[in-house]
Amino acid sequence: MDPPPPDSLDETEQLRLKAVLANCPELDALTGHVRSFARMLTERRGEQLPDWLDAVRRDDLPGLHTLAAGIDRDRDAVIAGLTLPWNSGVVEGHVNRIKMLKRQMFGRAGFRLLRKRVLLA
Repeated sequence: MDPPPPDSLDETEQLRLKAVLANCPELDALTGHVRSFARMLTERRGEQLPDWLDAVRRDDLPGLHTLAAGIDRDRDAVIAGLTLPWNSGVVEGHVNRIKMLKRQMFGRAGFRLLRKRVLLA
């Protein structure tokens, strides 16, 4: 279950969150980076990615450094994914369905039955 967004917390919960973040600077920095990435994602602002990556590298958060390095390996594609309205979700759904059928059929029958299940599913 996803936690509620911070602006939907009641006053007591907001005070608790502020206290936790005040006592843990690493968690406060991580929270800021995650929120800014989420905003970049939902508002389709991929052009902000280089600045976000620089900000992540300035903080001592090894887990985010690993993420930043992975993003850097294919920066142009990530920027396009954060900016453009198109995605491959439908195709990925079909691929996932076919792989699930293949796993279910493993060792049970030949290609002909697998083909029939894929076409009829």
